[in-house]
Amino acid sequence: MTTDLQSAARTALACLDLTSLNDADTAADIEALCRRAQTPHGNVAAVCVWPRFVAQARETLPASIKVAAVANFPDGALDLQRALGDIAEIALAGGDEVDVVLPYRTLLADQSSDVAEFLSEVRFASRPLTLKVIIEAGELVTTDRIAQATRLALASGADFVKTSTGKSRVGATPAAAAAMLKEIKASGLSAAGFKASGGVRSVADAAGYIAQTRAALGDAALNPQRLRFGASGLLTDIESVLAGADSVATNSTY
Repeated sequence: MTTDLQSAARTALACLDLTSLNDADTAADIEALCRRAQTPHGNVAAVCVWPRFVAQARETLPASIKVAAVANFPDGALDLQRALGDIAEIALAGGDEVDVVLPYRTLLADQSSDVAEFLSEVRFASRPLTLKVIIEAGELVTTDRIAQATRLALASGADFVKTSTGKSRVGATPAAAAAMLKEIKASGLSAAGFKASGGVRSVADAAGYIAQTRAALGDAALNPQRLRFGASGLLTDIESVLAGADSVATNSTY
């Protein structure tokens, strides 16, 4: 086991949003998720759940682990009232972070002003919670659209720009990450962060995104304030690597 891979596993663990967003999730599933979030090797950065489970997760977890929940998820419709309702539910239940889906179909229809207005309202309503904007890069497809969505998210005051809901056919990719990180760097926003989500299953995957983030934003960005991974299965591989065993991931997308 290489030292580099173990180093990547430690960074990925500290920056992991351990996620459960299945339609059939139950309270028992969330209890198990919260137990998994506290590992012998250290705790994850956050758990990410449906709004209805925020109160349970917050009560179960130590304060050092953030509770994130999704809004306008997963379809990303241009439905401001729905998004604001989700955000209010998350905040009232004690959540720390909101992962909201940018109305990407509206952007693809060249209605960028409507997207900007939506994001501005979402940012106003979500303060002081951490806001991650999911651009659904796999649906935007082109580098130009991914860059445009990233700029709109950052201009609205988003704390993070996130690749994917994990529900679309294409999740995180190195090409999408490169476009997003380029825009984050160009923005000059020293606190803005990047979140890779959707198909990130192995420490090797995580290591690739860590390297991209380092190259674009520097070593100072390799912490949970600037870098996150959204995943449900990645933790199993992290634990295997940190235990000194081989990677158990069966496929790598990086």
